[in-house]
Amino acid sequence: MNPIAKAREAVTPGGHTVPDRRSGGHDTATATATATANDSVVALRGAAVRVGGRTLWSGVDLRIGAGEFTAVLGPNGVGKSTMLKVLLGALPVTAGEVRVRGARPGQANDRIGYLPQRRSFDATLHIRGIDVVRMGLDGGRWGVPLPFPNTRRRAARARVDEVIELVGASRYAHRPIGQCSGGEQQRLLIAQALASRPELLLLDEPLDSLDLPNQSAVAALIGRICHREGVSVVMVAHDVNPILHHLDRVVYLARGGAATGAPGEVITSGTLTRLYGTPVEVLRASDGRLVVVGQPETPAVHTDRHDTEGSEHDAR
Repeated sequence: MNPIAKAREAVTPGGHTVPDRRSGGHDTATATATATANDSVVALRGAAVRVGGRTLWSGVDLRIGAGEFTAVLGPNGVGKSTMLKVLLGALPVTAGEVRVRGARPGQANDRIGYLPQRRSFDATLHIRGIDVVRMGLDGGRWGVPLPFPNTRRRAARARVDEVIELVGASRYAHRPIGQCSGGEQQRLLIAQALASRPELLLLDEPLDSLDLPNQSAVAALIGRICHREGVSVVMVAHDVNPILHHLDRVVYLARGGAATGAPGEVITSGTLTRLYGTPVEVLRASDGRLVVVGQPETPAVHTDRHDTEGSEHDAR
């Protein structure tokens, strides 16, 4: 796929490159960055990752505070999901520094809620939605629960009820998960990720395969949880439009490079042109959605992301 096609694929998605320009002398900048990293929920400084001998992204500088919503954007195969793996400590960086709650990745995973890329539940699956949510609290434990109530079980039940209400799933939480719609299933899975009271929520394309109304509803839910509950969110997304108005910043990955900034700084013609090394124009439609146009191709030409889905899974 040529750069323009990749740009358009990623930008109807949206977000893009803007170098994080934190000025100052090298010594002062280093000291300031170290102090900021300790205060941030997520901090990356000059981070880079190589997979299979190929640099997926490099030069990532990012600071995420409490209750901030960040989207990771870019075309297929650039390592968006890889960034979540780095934050979980499942994959090391090859350069730079990464801190999660002031510790090395993997050391604070008990304070992270993680929702991997969604897989559909079989319609015949009879496990209830409430039981799926409960797995967010005790899904990693072995053994049979004690048959009589105790303080821990009562607290767990109360927490499950709380997050189910938070995501608006009380009406169908006792229904078999396989009989819930895609949007309902996604709300229950978000509740599962929230059950352990995380400070950081990592979401891998939670809007994928949802229709437009459900995309908007789930995006609004995530934004509300982030800003009202004080949970920091890092969300891999293919299309930035459903979440654009909820975002504090974006990270755009492409061609081995990266850029971060506020949406208005990153999603610009100048930024995309610099990133791809070819003229790219960002337009805003009458409904507020962002569209990317590249020459000499016409805007009608668009590569279906599912045609190259395998390449991104390989990169992940």
